[in-house]
Amino acid sequence: MYSPKDETTRARMEEALAHAAARLSTTTTGAPAWGWLGRTIGSHTEGGNWLRVHCGETSKTPATRNEGIALAEKRVSDKVSRPHLHQLFHWEGGEYAFEAQLIDYIAQPVISPETPDLTEDPGLQEAWWTALRQSLDALSAAEPPRETVRQSWADRVFPEFLGIPAPAITERVTGHGDLQWANLTHAPLVILDWERWGAVPAGYDPAMLYVNSLRVPTVADRIRVEFAHVLDTPAGRLGEQIALAEMLQAVGRGWYTKLAPLLRRRAENLTGVRPPTPAPAP
Repeated sequence: MYSPKDETTRARMEEALAHAAARLSTTTTGAPAWGWLGRTIGSHTEGGNWLRVHCGETSKTPATRNEGIALAEKRVSDKVSRPHLHQLFHWEGGEYAFEAQLIDYIAQPVISPETPDLTEDPGLQEAWWTALRQSLDALSAAEPPRETVRQSWADRVFPEFLGIPAPAITERVTGHGDLQWANLTHAPLVILDWERWGAVPAGYDPAMLYVNSLRVPTVADRIRVEFAHVLDTPAGRLGEQIALAEMLQAVGRGWYTKLAPLLRRRAENLTGVRPPTPAPAP
């Protein structure tokens, strides 16, 4: 499981969780669960729900928020398997901005609690794959709150991490924006973490799940079959290039060291160009 990066983070987030519980008139129970680098903390509540608190830097938090999970509650069909929001609360404390969400408690565990990429076959059944396809189809009909992947980002990142100019993103659908294995539960499927949902390039969501599965070929191959109708189109191939560029950008920041060679190999196979070799860390 994740853990806070240091004791200062632990103290700040535990205090934030207690503050949120008080403001939302609930009480947390049991040991808290941590998100990546301690940026989120969550806990059961006495009312049978889940209290999740996210922390970001005030300077990087927009004054007008997109309210990802709140807008998902209003705009996304119940055909999409997701936790429902009960209360939302924002506040600032010095250099940090916090968001507290009181949501449904999801009993089933996430598929990959340690890392967004997959390290072993979770043995998902046919019903799970059907639920994923149906959820993404239903989500595509929702009005998006934002443009999640921007052309300006692609223009900057493609030459640096894929070694090619970025093609124009001409086809978009409404998608989750962070479809990876730490955000998906075992059966019954629930899709978690709705902060980033919005208009994404066609094929981006299944492509992101695919490139996060390259260490487990049986699952990667299953994704290619389940989503061939989009991944094997020109728009879908661009969506996959975007997913690879985003992952290789993360590799450049020190993440996904074991996955990195597979990402580079897949990028070269897809584009015909070997990705630039990252400069050694100083």
